[in-house]
Formats: sequence, structure tokens, C-alpha cells
Amino acid sequence: MHVWLFSRWMGVKDCAGEHAVDQDEGKWKNKERVLIFSSRGINFRTRHLMQDLRTLMPHSKADTKMDRKDQLFVINEVCEMKNCNKCIFFEAKKKQDLYMWLSNTPQGPSAKFLVQNVHTLAELKMTGNCLRGSRPLLSFDPIFDREPHYALLKELFIQIFGTPQYHPKSQPFVDHVFTFTVTDERIWFRNYQIIEEDASLVEIGPRFVLNLIKIFQGSFGGPTLYENPHYQSPNMHRRLVRLSVAAKFREKQQVKEVQKIKKKGTKVLVEEDPTEVVFETPAEEKPVEIQLVKPESKPIVKDKKKLRKIQRKKQKKLFRTEGSA
Repeated sequence: MHVWLFSRWMGVKDCAGEHAVDQDEGKWKNKERVLIFSSRGINFRTRHLMQDLRTLMPHSKADTKMDRKDQLFVINEVCEMKNCNKCIFFEAKKKQDLYMWLSNTPQGPSAKFLVQNVHTLAELKMTGNCLRGSRPLLSFDPIFDREPHYALLKELFIQIFGTPQYHPKSQPFVDHVFTFTVTDERIWFRNYQIIEEDASLVEIGPRFVLNLIKIFQGSFGGPTLYENPHYQSPNMHRRLVRLSVAAKFREKQQVKEVQKIKKKGTKVLVEEDPTEVVFETPAEEKPVEIQLVKPESKPIVKDKKKLRKIQRKKQKKLFRTEGSA
């Protein structure tokens, strides 16, 4: 009896091993986990953008907001505690500027971007839709294969935004595509639905623009591998806008001063033309009449009805006096 049970147990174990070998292709091998969180001081739009990215990326994890006083290298320890090897960190400054860090923790590299033109899923209300947890296709601009720093960013985007195959929280469907397009020295992120009938694309959202600042060798620091020469900080941009407005105001003030000087200046006297009065005909002079007697003053009656009543009374009195005579 014990031998039969032992042989039966061994047989089941062998069958299970064969079954595991057959389904070895369906195992979850790519253990990429992305930590998505932010610093304190973000606005509602950034909070909704973070929530949209967590919804689109089933292999992501969330964490509480990090204090502003903490150094950025602390994020590597947070990722290690959360068992994550990739990180998307949103850093807010001055309550109006938003920066995004993409990092491969803890070795690196990492990239810092300025996030512009953010539009969330709830704000756009596009007609596109996709299954929650489905795996996306990643589409890149051809320039990502020509420039070395774009090639590095492409690999970073693939490892962060690509959902691992056979992930427990993912669905075995591909019904949307993430596009990364380079225009005006910026990376434009879009999310489109793939329609099955004609393979056309309908935008889902969210959408945002990434302006590259620097690429670092380490995670959240280290030697600088690339610095964008076309980058302009938000402070400099706001300063230039203020200077342009001030220049326009000064120009208007100068125009007003010139107009005042012209008005105060002496007018140029034009010489009289002797032929100007050739065709003028003198008018006849009327004799001047001098009134020696003061004209009679007319009675001032405010109400015309009262005047008529007074005239009627006078007429009645005249008739009565004539009749009695």
C-alpha cells in the first residue's frame, strides 16, 4: 500500500513536471515593476495624470508623496522596499512647474523632463476606449534610431511603459498603442485605440509633452551623459515674457511723449496767398437799427390752460358789460 502510494505520488510529480515544461512559455519571466509617485505640492491635473498612468500600466505600484526636503537618491531605497526596478517620479516646483523623472533603479541611467500641455483622461473625453490591463504596442519616431541619446530614451521607454507578457494583472489582448513622436525638440506622448474592423486609430488619452533636460548616468543623479541645448527653463521663459510686455509698454509711452512734443512745438506759419480773395464777393451791409424804447415784456405763463381760462374770463366780462349797457 505504501509502495503504491509512493509510486502514485512520484507519477503525479513527473506529470506535473512535464506539464510545467509544456507551459514554460506561458510563465511570467519579465519581472518589471514600475513605481509611480510624486512629491508634495502637485496640483489636481498632475494627480489625475498619475492615476491615468497607473490605470494604463498594470505592472505599476503606488506610494505616498515624498517630502520636498528629502534628497532624490532616497527614491532608490523606496523602490528597493517596494520591490520595483523602474520609477516614474513627478516633481513639482513653485506649484506651477512639473518635472518627470524616468529612472532605472538603482544602477541608472535616469532622465529628467519638463512636462507640458498635460491633458488627462477625464478632461479629454475622447471616443476611444481600451480594455483595462491590456498590453500596449509602442510606436516610436524614426529619429529614436538615429540619435544616440534618443536611442537610450527609447530603451528606457520600452522597459517602463511596456507591460510584461503574462503579467498576473494584465490581459492577453493588444488593443491600444503608445506613440512617442519627436516634434520641435520635444517628445509628444499619445495613446490610441486600435479598431479591429479597419485597424484605424482613435485617441483615448492621456496626452502630454516631454521636454528633455538632462540624461544622467546614475539613478536620480551622477555624471551627465547628455544635456539638451534647446532647453529653456520655465523661469527664463516667464522672464522673457515679462520683458516683452515691458518693452511694448515702453514703446507706447515713447509714442505718447513724441506726440506731446509735437503738439507743444511752434506751428509753421504759411504765407498768405494774394490770389486767395479774388473770387470773394462782399455782402451787402445792412443799416444798423437802434431801439430807443424797451420792448414790452410778455407775461410768463407756465401753464397754457390757465392762460386760456384767463382770456375766456376777460371775454365774458366784456360781453356782460356790453349787454348791461
